[in-house]
Amino acid sequence: QKGVGMNEPLVDVEGFPRADIDLYQVRTARHNIICLQNDHKALMKEVEEALHQLHAREKEKQAKDEAEALAEARSQEQGQPRPFARVNEVTPGSPASLSGLQVDDEIVEFGSVNAHNFQNLQNIATVVQHSEGRPLSVTVIRGGKKVHVGLTPKRWAGKGLLG
Repeated sequence: QKGVGMNEPLVDVEGFPRADIDLYQVRTARHNIICLQNDHKALMKEVEEALHQLHAREKEKQAKDEAEALAEARSQEQGQPRPFARVNEVTPGSPASLSGLQVDDEIVEFGSVNAHNFQNLQNIATVVQHSEGRPLSVTVIRGGKKVHVGLTPKRWAGKGLLG
């Protein structure tokens, strides 16, 4: 009102309080505005610190994820892949026997199943049932060397689709 804001003088040119304004109301309004500005500054400082912490945590998480991915890639590159099962029996004349699978072969990959997604032997049974009559790529470690075997699950005179 009457040209009075936050910075205008509350006294006239002679140094007396202005008679055209309510000084108490202006001083109270200025005080309330300054308190609100201070509260806003404090709140914005908290928001800024929280954002810095959030981005720092995200940066740490990203660096950790990259390090884990690099370590996993290195472990896959060096040496043999990790086997998840071992062949303990192969029935003569069975599809497994005809494909060249041997006792003590350590299975690294069986179709889409590998050490990363293997949970139990039911995973292999599911792949076998869905692949009846179609060739499966099986990777084994035999005598310390990686060997690829083409295995086609099918009905035969014995039990199961593999033997």
